[in-house]
Amino acid sequence: MTENLQIETRGAAPREPRRFPILIPVVVIATAVSLGIYFWPGGREPLSVSKSVAHLPFGPAEQAYVSKVQFENVSMSRAENFIHQEVTTLSGELVNTGSLSLYNVELTLVFSDDLHQVVLRESRSLSGTGAVPLAAGGHREFEVSLEHIPSSWNMQLPLITVSGLQFATKKE
Repeated sequence: MTENLQIETRGAAPREPRRFPILIPVVVIATAVSLGIYFWPGGREPLSVSKSVAHLPFGPAEQAYVSKVQFENVSMSRAENFIHQEVTTLSGELVNTGSLSLYNVELTLVFSDDLHQVVLRESRSLSGTGAVPLAAGGHREFEVSLEHIPSSWNMQLPLITVSGLQFATKKE
């Protein structure tokens, strides 16, 4: 006794329409754009302060003039930025008590720990290209933002020294 099984088909089952066929490419593109914006270099520092790529001149003339460059009303603050990183901001006033105009001033910040050991040394330029020179006898506010200060920092003001100067030319 052999039984024959017969399978009955009533036409092809209707295909369900694909839902959101374009959703996957849109999500991939949106993610790529978001990551591109997040990791794009630059744009994180204020325009008035830039990380020094090339150090400013610091020869005998510049070293002799350093005593005429002073920092006044220096203060620090800490805040959290939009990506939940703690940012430390150093602000103050740069004073040129000398007789020459300054186009650019490079300063070096030295952060120490409780044992007075250096935990961070950071150089920054206080003027950028296109900036108006700091006239003789003039003063200008400055602000430097730092994102990555070691946790061993003693929370005191850093040592601020002038590590480069660029004098303005006579035409300016």
